[in-house]
Amino acid sequence: MAGTQHTQQTNHTQHEKYDVVIIGGGMVGLSLACALQLFLQKKSFNKTVKIILLESHQIKTDKVLQPGFDSRSTVLSFGTVSYLKKLGLWDEIKSKAEAIKNIHVSDQNHFGSAQIKAQETGVESLGKVIENQDLGMALNKAVLEQKQIEVKSQVQVNLISHQAEIALLECQNSKETFKVEASLVVLADGGRSGLREKLGIHHKQESYGQVAIIANVAFSEPHHNVAYERFTPNGPLALLPLNNFEQDNRAALVWTQNAQEYKEIIDLDDDSFLLKLQEEFGQRLGTFYRVGERASFPLSLLEAEEQIRHNLVLLGNVAHTLHPVAGQGFNLAFRDAMRLAENISKSIELGENPGSYPRLQEYLKSTSLDQDATIGFSHHLTKFFSSNQQALVWFRKFGLLSVDLLPPLKQAFSNQAMGVRDRMIKVI
Repeated sequence: MAGTQHTQQTNHTQHEKYDVVIIGGGMVGLSLACALQLFLQKKSFNKTVKIILLESHQIKTDKVLQPGFDSRSTVLSFGTVSYLKKLGLWDEIKSKAEAIKNIHVSDQNHFGSAQIKAQETGVESLGKVIENQDLGMALNKAVLEQKQIEVKSQVQVNLISHQAEIALLECQNSKETFKVEASLVVLADGGRSGLREKLGIHHKQESYGQVAIIANVAFSEPHHNVAYERFTPNGPLALLPLNNFEQDNRAALVWTQNAQEYKEIIDLDDDSFLLKLQEEFGQRLGTFYRVGERASFPLSLLEAEEQIRHNLVLLGNVAHTLHPVAGQGFNLAFRDAMRLAENISKSIELGENPGSYPRLQEYLKSTSLDQDATIGFSHHLTKFFSSNQQALVWFRKFGLLSVDLLPPLKQAFSNQAMGVRDRMIKVI
């Protein structure tokens, strides 16, 4: 009898238990960690709150890459910049971000255009464009230098299983395999998440039949902080203002092409590529004379059929991946992260399990309107301006002129682009 009891005690494994486990140290997972860190600093909870972030790659605070012409970038909406200021992160990166003071929307070969100006909207800028490594390093530094949240990098999560009140994670690093218990697991590991598939969470995917070519380009005239969104028969062509590099006027190019024909464009030599771009875009920035390293990725709308389960939330691209038109994807994911941080903090204040299904339903309710509006805005804008049907051509002419001439419509369009369509999230 005693021997049997002793054997049971020996075989029972005590796993480290956390209130929240964040899987994924990309920009969305790190943003959530920064928001939770702020709540932990500012609020007094009746219990010790344990949070850990797990990332499969090494998280570093030093720059992996030197600044260069080819650095990739992200659009930060006005709303996202406001949240970054509340999180205490903006001072670290503001000198490296280029302001968008005007958004110019046009339709190739059709009359009519619309402009959204920061000055008319009553703000200093509509958003900012920042190189990914600058934003990533600032987020890395903020998370690694604090003491409230544990961080383990070079850890692979192989499996998530659910028990009565907890989720059990099977993890692995270079030295060992170990298990972690969590009241709430936040899956923020990207659109190609293998864990989402292992969990049996299906997703809806609609291909646009398009491929985005991305590169940085230089041109002869200053951009004057204008972001251009030009709609062509193949899809949107965006030029986003960047900081000058070695005296070059520079912008980030996102050029949508038909999936069957994009190879003909991306494989052109530099001079031919720039000539083709000039034909598509026109002379608003003078002459294009330099293009950097090119990359491409297929475009589709991806939505997970479940964003929450008991003890589980999907966050970022693993939950929804958008067309890059109007730069909505990261900003929506960032707002989701802020809402989730708010929900987790409130759950702990109430003494409730942050992974309980009713609490996660409350989170999903808080973000569903924004998600529906933002996904719909991105999706229908792409569809609307990628058609050559004569009826849509006429509607486009009317639509662009309406946006420019009717203040209420223009304000609604501006609010969506700026990421301030709904209430500001209470980040302390």
